[in-house]
Amino acid sequence: MRRRIAVLRHFVEVSANVAVTCRYYGISRPTYYKWLRRYEANGVDGLRGQSRRPQTSPNATRADVVDKNIHLQGNYHFGPAKIAMYLQRYHDVDISVSTDWCMQHRLDMGRLPASQRFQRHDRR
Repeated sequence: MRRRIAVLRHFVEVSANVAVTCRYYGISRPTYYKWLRRYEANGVDGLRGQSRRPQTSPNATRADVVDKNIHLQGNYHFGPAKIAMYLQRYHDVDISVSTDWCMQHRLDMGRLPASQRFQRHDRR
């Protein structure tokens, strides 16, 4: 933030030329004008770093589908293929197996409990 204030002050106090100021600090002119616009709108607080995270994610899986996925995997220990088939058949929700797999691993539900995993016949 201090560097951004220094860039804006350099223009006013030293050079009075945007191109020279930007060359001196190694920034682009659109960056300078963006900082100037933020400074004029919000003052010093406008120069703080802002998140680049999008406000919305239109392609995200709906919350009700995630809840159904958690329920099926947690209670019935279904795998991604079986959950995708179940959701398509009984809830009319089209979800790919890879999306289901990624969702389970993102929620740390990727592996079955030890008691539910496959064991060889001679070890049962």
